[in-house]
Amino acid sequence: MTVAQGEVYGFLGPNGAGKSTTINLLMDYIKPTSGTARVLGHDPWNDVVACHQRVGICPDRFETYESLSARRHLELVIDTKRADDDPRALLERVGLVDAIERPAGEFSQGMEQRLALAMSLVGQPDLLILDEPFTGLDPHGVALVRDVVEAESERGATVFFSSHVLGQVDLVCDRVGILYEGDLIVEGTLPALRDTCDLSSDATVEDIFMTLTDGSAHATEVDA
Repeated sequence: MTVAQGEVYGFLGPNGAGKSTTINLLMDYIKPTSGTARVLGHDPWNDVVACHQRVGICPDRFETYESLSARRHLELVIDTKRADDDPRALLERVGLVDAIERPAGEFSQGMEQRLALAMSLVGQPDLLILDEPFTGLDPHGVALVRDVVEAESERGATVFFSSHVLGQVDLVCDRVGILYEGDLIVEGTLPALRDTCDLSSDATVEDIFMTLTDGSAHATEVDA
C-alpha cells in the first residue's frame, strides 16, 4: 500500500479487518512481527520522534483526562510538538470552542471525538491520520469532519483515514484501499474501481465493497 503526498486516502473495511491495527503499527503503538514501512520517509519504529513530530493522529476510542479542560488538552499537545497554535482557534474549527474551559469528563462521545480531532491538527501536520473519525458524531459533526479533511487537503497535507462508514468516503477521497480479513484486496480511484467491478458510474463505495468481498479476497491493483 502506498499513499501519495497530498492525497486523501480512505482505508476501508469492516470491523475487525485490521484497519486500527495497521494504524497502530505505523504509529509504533504496537510492534510488527515482520515487514517494513515508511512514514514520511521515516522508519516508524526506529525514528519515532521525528515521525510523530510531522504526524497528527486522531485515534479510535480516544480517552481524555477527565479533570482537564479542552484548552489544557490542546496545550499539552502544543507543548509536546513545540507548536504555537491557538487552542481557541483549533476548537473553533471543530465546533467545540464553547466548551473550551469545561473538564473533559463532562463531554459526550461526540465531543470527545471533536477534541481528539482538534488535537490532531496541532502543528499543521504533514500527515493527518484519522482512525474511524465519524464514530459517535451526529450529522453536523460528520459534515464538520469532512470540512476539516477538505481544508487539510487544500493546505497540502496528506490525509489517511480509516472507516467502516462507507457512505462518507465518496465525498472526500481521492483514492481508497479496501482491507478484508487482513488483506488489502484492492486500491485505486473510485472511477477505476467501478470499472474493475463492472459497475455503473453512479455506483457507491458500498457497491464496490460488496462486489469485491462477495467472492474470493485477493490482492488487486488498479492503475489510475
